[in-house]
Amino acid sequence: MLADFTTDRRVLMLIAMTLFVGSGGAVAAWALIKLIALVTNVVWFGRLSTADMSLGVLEPSLWVVAAPALGGLAIGLMARFGSDKIRGHGIPEAIEAILIGGSRLQPKVAVLKPVSSALSIGTGGPFGAEGPIIMTGGAIGSLFAQCFHLSAAERKTLLVAGAAAGMTAIFGTPVAALLLAVELLLFEWKPRSFLPVVAGCLISAAWRPLLFGTGPLFPFTGPVALPWWGLIACIGLGIVAGLQSGLMTIMLYKVEDLFDRLPIHWMWCPAIGGIVVGLGGLIEPRAMGVGYDVIRDLLTPGTGVREVLGVLVVKLIIWVVALGSGTSGGVLAPLLILGGASGWLVGLALPGDPSLWALLGMAAMMGGTMRSPLTGIVFAVELTGNLDTLLPLLAATAASYAVTVLLLKRSILTEKIARRGHHLTREYSIDPFELLRTSDVMVTAVDTLPATMTVDEAVAFFTTAEHRHKSYPLVDREGRVIGMVGRTDVLRWTGSDQDGGATLDDALSDRSMVVAHPDTVLGRLVDLMIKHDVSRVPVIDPVSRRLLGLVSRKDLFKFRSNTTELENKRAAYFGRSRQRTSA
Repeated sequence: MLADFTTDRRVLMLIAMTLFVGSGGAVAAWALIKLIALVTNVVWFGRLSTADMSLGVLEPSLWVVAAPALGGLAIGLMARFGSDKIRGHGIPEAIEAILIGGSRLQPKVAVLKPVSSALSIGTGGPFGAEGPIIMTGGAIGSLFAQCFHLSAAERKTLLVAGAAAGMTAIFGTPVAALLLAVELLLFEWKPRSFLPVVAGCLISAAWRPLLFGTGPLFPFTGPVALPWWGLIACIGLGIVAGLQSGLMTIMLYKVEDLFDRLPIHWMWCPAIGGIVVGLGGLIEPRAMGVGYDVIRDLLTPGTGVREVLGVLVVKLIIWVVALGSGTSGGVLAPLLILGGASGWLVGLALPGDPSLWALLGMAAMMGGTMRSPLTGIVFAVELTGNLDTLLPLLAATAASYAVTVLLLKRSILTEKIARRGHHLTREYSIDPFELLRTSDVMVTAVDTLPATMTVDEAVAFFTTAEHRHKSYPLVDREGRVIGMVGRTDVLRWTGSDQDGGATLDDALSDRSMVVAHPDTVLGRLVDLMIKHDVSRVPVIDPVSRRLLGLVSRKDLFKFRSNTTELENKRAAYFGRSRQRTSA
């Protein structure tokens, strides 16, 4: 039975499963944050503690350079002898598992990814925890799904639910996590995946007060009042963020190419990246680590120009080099810092406090770089708890998104996947085959063969020099379709002792065939043709079985071509109407 959605009651089972997946994602996020804090305290302050500490208090020393290098060496060893899936920031690896790996992740990834990320960030790596927890939460969902008899689509749903649950727990942004799932990970907009992911976010949000506390992570109470031309300024800031995003993306993959050309094994590259991180830490230690304290300062009035500029320059360099070296860490927190710092500096020349423009820069950088504008807008609102910023956020983020889409073929996330030989599209649209019925494309003037034709006549018919189709509908005297006769049947008859005078009605042994009705949705017909490997399908009346038409692969290709042509064809119809009237 046709309906608006194909979702069935199995979605209730998936929702029930997210009770465990969402809880696992939330607990994994808490464990990762505590592990990062533990490594940070042990490495930099020499104590066993999970208290949140800022690296901005570090004094210049040889250890500031050595610690990130040793952390990078440990990650290189873990990647080589454990799993190379821990390299990078996590989201491309999750996307690749969804699209290529049947949403199956290995158990060791669920362990090695958070441990390697904690080592990387805890020893000074300029990364965030969100990418690793997205990968870890996704691994939890994937591993849980692999314990049951589920389809690849259902495994994908639980993988994404775990990833969204992890992001919800860390940032307290369930709606933004849901939008991130839709814009980046699900590659569909269906209730079968949407509802379980919502459940995963809600479950994680319910755990968050117990694990992390309540309230927005980065409260923003600054003034939002703008002059009449304020939205124009927001668009301008978005353009600046988009250009910065494009430059950062290009820089990142240039650095990655540089590391690939080094005459050493890639295992050593994270250590080299760690040395650069340490050297940057000598200049500006606040650029090291997750940097949540830097984000809070950018959103609080009173920050100094020199501090912001130093963090922007140093953070950009060490982040690009460290991530390009193949170490483990997330991109979201660095994007917020880099976008916020740029927005803060641009805001010095704009009305209002620079902290407002820092917030707009954060959302614009995230939305443009990750090609997820809705996520960037809602993320900023949920992070700060300030709804008054919604309209300026919309203007800035949309402008940044437009710039990056027009300037770059791929985003910072999909470029890595493309370099591995895979292409993916981020545009969602309705399949035109799902909009039309068979009667809209079928050919009504159909060549048929009569059931009274003899085998010898059929052999002669198919072996003549004239162009013939591969198969023809076989119809009786009343015009009812009783089978399909093709070249394979003729070859079988010529190689056997089949009576040449027998009619096709008597000789046809296999009367099973794929048929369609006039109201059959074209997408279902395409699925049937692929499943049974047939190129021509008769369209019959469901009651009388009389032949009404025929659909071939050629007809489907032609329809596809016409649809593409109509989508790209440009015409001014009102102008044409005036021209006809004047004529």
